[in-house]
Amino acid sequence: MYLRRALLVLALILFSFPTGAQTLDAVRQRGHLVCGATDPIAGFAQRSDAGIWSGFDVDFCRAVAAAVLGNPDLVEFRPLIGTARFAALQAGEVDLLARNAAWTISRDTGYGVHFAGVSFFDGLAFLVPNDIDAVSAFELDDVRVCISDDEDERKAVGSFFAESGGSYAELIYEERADFPLAYSTGRCNVLAAPASWLYAHRRMSGDSGFGRILPERLSKLPYGPVVRQGDDQWFNIVKWTLLALVNAEELGVTSLNLEPMQSTRNPDIRRLLGLEGDFGTPLQLDPKWMQTVIHAVGNYGEIYARNFGAQTGAALPRGSNALWLRGGLLYAPPIR
Repeated sequence: MYLRRALLVLALILFSFPTGAQTLDAVRQRGHLVCGATDPIAGFAQRSDAGIWSGFDVDFCRAVAAAVLGNPDLVEFRPLIGTARFAALQAGEVDLLARNAAWTISRDTGYGVHFAGVSFFDGLAFLVPNDIDAVSAFELDDVRVCISDDEDERKAVGSFFAESGGSYAELIYEERADFPLAYSTGRCNVLAAPASWLYAHRRMSGDSGFGRILPERLSKLPYGPVVRQGDDQWFNIVKWTLLALVNAEELGVTSLNLEPMQSTRNPDIRRLLGLEGDFGTPLQLDPKWMQTVIHAVGNYGEIYARNFGAQTGAALPRGSNALWLRGGLLYAPPIR
């Protein structure tokens, strides 16, 4: 089975899409970017009744469209699930995937793709109802845990309780879509899932009493944009779009202060905004492409606040997704 899958992936890479630096040309000839997004999930990618997409992942795709086309609205979004997401990317049906699968060595080396960076640091977490008096997962004991039939997630939960000394019982479900009913009817009193999934479903429930996500993370799930192998130019464009958003936040450059920043003497900011040096031409982008991106979607912090801030009704603390200067993991190489 594994050999057949590997041969299928190789065939897709070799025959379905020509190699070389061609994605940028294809996007410009088409006139819009095609972005593979997650299934509709609150805060990350959701579609309104009018067909308008919004969310954290959507904003990143809009940033790439702004970089290469000068217009963040020139994006077509396609929801993808499972292995279809990689097949669609390999076959050239989409130009990039936005945070569609966690970065692992098997995905990075076995599917003909490259992860361009980490846009969201996630991890397996616990959600508990408000009547459980626990502020830490290490306080959990004698609980019933709903968990998906995923070997890695079950091992992570088992290892955690072995360390904490608490007792638990598993209720295993094939699909996480079954969790809310089991949770609301009391079959389980703890949900174990990636924190982003727990946040999204707490938000979609619209119920402030749905529960709270405990702070511990039981695993590492780094998510980020994914591109095809064999196109270094496109890889660099997507990678540096993400890094520019992080650098902009670190330097205090926002969508609201771009105009006064034009007169800054700070060399780091001047390079970011294309006022000194030319970091666009090597990528076949406008020298001031990073200004266009920031004007379109803001910096990383603005994107995060727009999609996960208090105004959403279910704020998601930045945690690991804070800048390195503020105790988080976000760190971008300098522009120079």
